[in-house]
Amino acid sequence: MGASLGLYNYLIQKNHDVKVVSPTDYPDFLTWMEGNDKVIIHKEKNSRAAIALKEADVIFCLDFNSADRVEKLEQDLLKSAAKKVMIDHHLSPQSFCDYTFSFSDSCSTCELIYHFIVQMGDKDFLNKVIGECLYTGIMTDTGSFRFSSMTADTHRIIADLMEAGVNNAKIHELVFDNFSEERTRFLGFCIKDKMVVLKEFNTVYISVTKEEMRKYNHQTGDAEGIVNYGLGIKGIRCSAFFSEREDLIKISFRSKDNFSVREMASKHFEGGGHKNAAGGKSKASLQETVERFTELLLLYKDELTQ
Repeated sequence: MGASLGLYNYLIQKNHDVKVVSPTDYPDFLTWMEGNDKVIIHKEKNSRAAIALKEADVIFCLDFNSADRVEKLEQDLLKSAAKKVMIDHHLSPQSFCDYTFSFSDSCSTCELIYHFIVQMGDKDFLNKVIGECLYTGIMTDTGSFRFSSMTADTHRIIADLMEAGVNNAKIHELVFDNFSEERTRFLGFCIKDKMVVLKEFNTVYISVTKEEMRKYNHQTGDAEGIVNYGLGIKGIRCSAFFSEREDLIKISFRSKDNFSVREMASKHFEGGGHKNAAGGKSKASLQETVERFTELLLLYKDELTQ
């Protein structure tokens, strides 16, 4: 959403007619960004989303590298006669766009949107509104600037955004200090009652059922970041979070050092992502999925314990 709304706020300055389409809803802690009230969420307004794609002259595909990542929007996206431009930082982009700006060494797609605006000769268009969106995406994708994907160039971009008027402390508060009481109690429940530590594999996992999520009035985004807490334990190199949804198990993976959770996600859980941050899914039950994960750890034991 940072990339989409950052680009949106840039393009409307250039007098373009711009619509932002999202395949699903997203967390409340992102809804403060300028332009959020204009976003068309396909899950809620599928006909409007389909029309927007059909009528577009240009479609920017931001922060995803294959058409199936937009779920039920995929067919409308592929059928559209619009020129398609991919701007993304994930590995192995698929060739469904007319133009592809893919750079996997970048820390975030928001960083690439910044470069796109600058390379268009429009650095002077960068203002507080665009800066807030791009700063938010860079901040969240880098774990508050602590991941190894951060570079000197990223810090220079952050400096430019702050000079454009971005209040870094305020954005951090809006994103990380803006949860409901139920989400805070859900976090405590996950860490106290659901966290399993497998010291022989330097691995932690948490699994939650639909009923447990309903008990804490789970909302979109409430599970965001919980997988990272396992990596805070000394010696842990891999953390996984399994959440039971209506028709599948959603999985988040995080790791440290050179252990690649992207490989595990892509090979065994229909997913992908980055070396140290990836996601996947499973059609099996929650228990079966967790059992499969723990069995797979035997294959990776040498990497996890070296």
